[in-house]
Amino acid sequence: MIQRSIALLAVILVAGTMAACARTPEAAPTIPGNTASAAADAVAAVAPDVAATGSLPVVVVHKSESCGCCGLWVEHMQQAGFPVQVRNLDNVNPVKERVGVPFGKGSCHTAEVGGYFVEGHVPAADIKRLLLEQPAARGLVVPGMPAGSPGMEMPDGRVQPYVVELVREDGGTEPFAHHGQ
Repeated sequence: MIQRSIALLAVILVAGTMAACARTPEAAPTIPGNTASAAADAVAAVAPDVAATGSLPVVVVHKSESCGCCGLWVEHMQQAGFPVQVRNLDNVNPVKERVGVPFGKGSCHTAEVGGYFVEGHVPAADIKRLLLEQPAARGLVVPGMPAGSPGMEMPDGRVQPYVVELVREDGGTEPFAHHGQ
C-alpha cells in the first residue's frame, strides 16, 4: 500500500501537477501568529454544532506560503461559505503529527475545523457532511494530490478518481466519499 502511494505520488510529480503549487494564489488571507497552539485555540473557540446553528465554523489552514494549490483549495473553501484563517508555516509536519494524520496519508496542507482535521484536497461538500454527521473520528484525508480535486483542477475538467477517507479515532481509515468515477 505504501509503495503504491509512493508510486502514485511519483506519477503525479512527473506529470507536472505540482506546478499548481508553484503558483502564488491571489490574496489568500494570512493571519499572523502561526503557532500550533494558537491554531488549536482558534479552532476550539469556533467549533459550533453546524446542525443546530446552520453556520459554518472557521477552517484553520496550515500550509506553505508559496503553495499555489493550497491557496486554490482555500479559495474553494471560501466559495463554499467557510470562513478561513491561513497559517503559513515553513514546516507543516509538526501539525500533521499533532492532529494525527496517518503515515502515508499526507498531502500539502492540513486544516482544522469543528474539532476535526482535514488533510489535503478534500471537497467542501465532504467537510460539510462530516460536520453534520459528526462521526467519532479524527478527520478526513485525501492522500497525495489527485488531479481534478479542489485546488488541483485540470484545464480540461478531468478528475482522477480518488477516495476521501475518514480517519477513525484508532487511526485506521475507511472510505468516506468517492470522486471522479
